[in-house]
Amino acid sequence: MYSNSTDTFDIASQLPKGLQALMQKAQAATKTIADAELPRRSFLKVATAGGFALGAFPLLSQAQTTAPAGAPSGLKPTQQPSAFVRIDRDGTVTVTINRLEFGQGVQTGLPMILAEELDADWALVKSQHGTADPAYVDPAFGMHLTGGSGSIKNSYTQYRELGARTRAMLVSAAAAQWGVDAGSLRTQQGVVIGPGGKRLTYGELAEAAMKLPVPEAVTLKDPKQFRIIGQPTGRLDARAKSTGGQSYGIDVRLPGMLTAVVAHPPVFAGKVKSLDDAAARAVPGVKAVLRVPLDRGGEGVAVVAEGYWSAKQGRDALKVEWDTSGVEKVDSAQQLASYRALAQKTGALKYNDDISKLATAPKKISAEFAFPYLAHAPMEPLNCTVQLSGQGADAKAELWLGTQMPGLDTLAASKALGVAPQNVKMNVQMAGGGFGRRAIGTSEYVVEACNVARAARGAGLTAAVRTLWSREDDIKGGYYRPMHVHRAEIGFNADGEILAWDHVIVGQSILGGTPFESFLVKDGVDGTMVEGMKEPYDIPMRLSVHHPKINVPVLWWRSVGSTHTAYVMETLIDEIARSTGQDPVAYRMKQFGSKHPRHAAALQLAVDKSGYGKRTLAAGRAWGVAVHESFNTVIAYVVEASVKDSTPVLHSITAGVHCNLAINPTSVEAQVQGAALMGLSMCLPGAAITLKDGVVEQSNFGDFPVPRITDMPTVAVFIVPSADAPTGLGEPGLPPLAPAFANAIAKLTGKPAPRELPFKLA
Repeated sequence: MYSNSTDTFDIASQLPKGLQALMQKAQAATKTIADAELPRRSFLKVATAGGFALGAFPLLSQAQTTAPAGAPSGLKPTQQPSAFVRIDRDGTVTVTINRLEFGQGVQTGLPMILAEELDADWALVKSQHGTADPAYVDPAFGMHLTGGSGSIKNSYTQYRELGARTRAMLVSAAAAQWGVDAGSLRTQQGVVIGPGGKRLTYGELAEAAMKLPVPEAVTLKDPKQFRIIGQPTGRLDARAKSTGGQSYGIDVRLPGMLTAVVAHPPVFAGKVKSLDDAAARAVPGVKAVLRVPLDRGGEGVAVVAEGYWSAKQGRDALKVEWDTSGVEKVDSAQQLASYRALAQKTGALKYNDDISKLATAPKKISAEFAFPYLAHAPMEPLNCTVQLSGQGADAKAELWLGTQMPGLDTLAASKALGVAPQNVKMNVQMAGGGFGRRAIGTSEYVVEACNVARAARGAGLTAAVRTLWSREDDIKGGYYRPMHVHRAEIGFNADGEILAWDHVIVGQSILGGTPFESFLVKDGVDGTMVEGMKEPYDIPMRLSVHHPKINVPVLWWRSVGSTHTAYVMETLIDEIARSTGQDPVAYRMKQFGSKHPRHAAALQLAVDKSGYGKRTLAAGRAWGVAVHESFNTVIAYVVEASVKDSTPVLHSITAGVHCNLAINPTSVEAQVQGAALMGLSMCLPGAAITLKDGVVEQSNFGDFPVPRITDMPTVAVFIVPSADAPTGLGEPGLPPLAPAFANAIAKLTGKPAPRELPFKLA
């Protein structure tokens, strides 16, 4: 339940299970940094560019200017306005976000929430990234994280209260200046208005307001009073991005900075057997060639140069013989065959309902599904810049990167560099996408960059080093969405009543073999694999899993387990409806009953807006339907598709979205459109990562395709009205797209929906 305190929202039980495990380790990391940095509580007075931060803020590094205060506030660092709000004398309000902005719109959404309660002039609002300071942890579970579609959901009450506290301090400052009761004053768009029409701007009041105590209890607006929240709003970063002015992690430039690229072994966890680097060292601009340890016990060769092109040419000139003995060399065809064999056996049980009616059921479906490895392939490849200085106990490090987990990455950098955590400064940069790839428990690419910087310094190079992955490095570099095989045996009757459902899933555990396994895997089942199964359908299911250990690094991929479970559930539900002569929408509505009103509302909205069942489609086209809940948000799609020359074509998507209160409908629309497009990418020919003799066969968009503009259908997004606290939206738009498309294909072909992704109809 939400209340006027961020402490009362228990998010842990609603997270993907992997994030619950990460939470515990990251909380420990944050405490380590905080304990090292904070000798005492203090009152913050910050004057930056003529602006003032408001309130008691006990969690700042020792390097920042502080002044002693009276009685400290009882508020937590995540509740202190001073960490999040700066008001300049000209009235500009700069809001610090506690998340990574990498395309999802939180750099606008979070300031909207705070500005609403602050009653700010939106035209004067700006935003900036936070750091690895403990103030910027997710308030719901105490770790630095952008993931799990939790940015708006988990910080909604937090940012409202931050805005309300700031407003209260400004009003109190005005009341003191005018000698009136604060209750007689009101605010409007960055101005405090008093008796007789007196006016003081927030910029004029900020310095006095910062000296006042921070109120712990505040009254929040009734949603009916909102004038910013809920309004379609252009993004604060739109101009910079549309004009090419936006800077990302890859764009960091420091005086004398060097660039490094790393030759990785062709087989995961391989090592260097022999190295001839003479030709590489002869390339103009190359400063050093260094052997460095890599993730998973591997070893690589870093070429450090004055710029990327010199470093790449140097790497191309290396003569490396790799030692891949003792490591598994995965073959995708053999792996698929072994998975299919495992799927015939019952594994570790997630659900163990009675399925005794399966044998005697009058109607049956037997189905097997296969899903390949998938690369995240963000537009901005992985990168991390590291600057080292000092020696021994005085050693310091500064990092620049787009990270989804700055706290965890700070601790990993500290360990890799041998630098005390409080001496590691994390500069969070805008990132050009991530989809989970920048949130990894081992901090793999960050540690790699630190290892390169440390080795470079050992070779006498003192400048900052930017370690940069190429597109090919990124796609061949591992940490993929796992490969999965599903087997389902379903028994039902002529009315479509499901009598028994026996289901087996085979796939790697995302966190198996990591420090989080003991927290994550319960009774042999990785919860990230099975999320999205069974619900919202009330069916007797026996669900079991197998987690083979394979020498391919795996990680969550946008919407995690729902990337495959939604496809299986929604295509099979559709098949049951068709085989019993029922309309797929009506059948789902019957299954929802009164227990799932949000599912029903989202689906009904998509149906109504699409004209499903009322509008005659063009010849050769068919409707496809799917609905799925992930991260507490329900998305329903009604699509139009055709099949031409054995090639499926998606023409239009109508989305019904139930995300409770939509903070920024413009961002909701963009998120759903982007997620639908990424869902479409799973369906396109060639959308698979495959391995032969342990080597990844794909290397760039030429052989790992992403949708082009010609693939993009029209997308209409409609939101179910609600004043309830918002739910997550970064990922839920992805899972139902592929099954909706597949269900349209099934309607057109008269065959079951494709059992493999990407689609193969010929």
